[in-house]
Amino acid sequence: MKIAVIGAKGLPPEEGGIEHHCAEIYPRMVAQGHSVDLFARSFYTRMPAFRQYDFKGVRVISLPCPKVGGSDVIISSALGAMLTAGDYDIVHFHALGPSLFSWLTRMISPAKVVVTCHGLDWQRAKWGKLARLSILLGEKIAVSSAHEMVVVSGALQSYFINNYSRDSAYIPNAPASYPASDTKFTWTSSLGLERGRYMVFLGRLVPEKCPDLLIKAFQSLQKSGWKLVLVGGDDSPTFKAKLLSLANNNPNILFTGPLLGARLAEIVRGSGLFVLPSNIEGLPMAMLEAMAEGVPIIASDILPHRQLLGQNRGVLFRKGDVNSCIEKLDWAIHNTQEIEKFAEQAKIYVSANYNWEQITNKFIDLYNRISTKPLTVPTSTLTSLYADQVKSATLMESALATKYLEADSNLN
Repeated sequence: MKIAVIGAKGLPPEEGGIEHHCAEIYPRMVAQGHSVDLFARSFYTRMPAFRQYDFKGVRVISLPCPKVGGSDVIISSALGAMLTAGDYDIVHFHALGPSLFSWLTRMISPAKVVVTCHGLDWQRAKWGKLARLSILLGEKIAVSSAHEMVVVSGALQSYFINNYSRDSAYIPNAPASYPASDTKFTWTSSLGLERGRYMVFLGRLVPEKCPDLLIKAFQSLQKSGWKLVLVGGDDSPTFKAKLLSLANNNPNILFTGPLLGARLAEIVRGSGLFVLPSNIEGLPMAMLEAMAEGVPIIASDILPHRQLLGQNRGVLFRKGDVNSCIEKLDWAIHNTQEIEKFAEQAKIYVSANYNWEQITNKFIDLYNRISTKPLTVPTSTLTSLYADQVKSATLMESALATKYLEADSNLN
């Protein structure tokens, strides 16, 4: 099969779950004899427009787009969709924003269209009203235009059934494999950290991931000998300033910025607890990776976290509740043997259920299955679809947000 990929910023992956996902599955498809073109963004690849290069057999095509707000998503996705008029069998859109142009591929290409929803990105606080509206519109167009929808969690599968009566294929992500790291933990020690005596937050420093809640909980906990490490970049200087204010120059709270490779592996492997207090997640790759390493997990009680941690693979606290977070952190620190048993169960669970080889084969099976399906939506319908969605998008934003909040409230 000849496959086109739209939505990833580029390869090799730096930050970003979608980029790591693509870096795992598409080289594996190439190794099985398939051809893959990935349309990337020039600011990420640091390549001139339309320059092509190879990443483990995947042809990466750098498309011209500046990083200005969310315009890079729109420009790269539109250009990528236009370029799918070539001889492709499958065009795979990753994320809801890029799927805004899935209708265009349906119009100009004989390829079958697949959309993977990695999360409901319109909920993320970093997006303004126009960006949220575009992502919501991409969501609705994807539901109408894609031959197959793929979701990475059971919660997202329920969302599309409940809101659109649209079936989707559940294919989760798997953890990236951390590289080898210093077994003596030299760099971690240089930061003043003692192995097993610090908790780590890993992710973008954004409101929906709630690092502010974790800082408040840590400040109140006041556990002697324990430190808090926040690993990740920030999208908002204002929010970062809030976090620094909450930390209040506490020497036991460290901000490392983004980490990659051996240093990231070392700091996660050395941690006593991995804490993810998010309000919103699709399928949290950082948590999966920590589980695969056997690090004990404390997380907010949201559906994707429940799916991963179950009854005996980690500890959940009430979403958005600082006191509940304090209580669970305190319990974990004082119940080392039990939390380590949970971590071992989590490691076994991830190894058995989240495997890149299995996931790649599931996608190939899906591609083969839909490649035999006939076109069922007339071109005229797809042409009118785009105009209709623009008119209804404002009403849809309010309705879907209300439905999601009601559903999430009932589940929590």
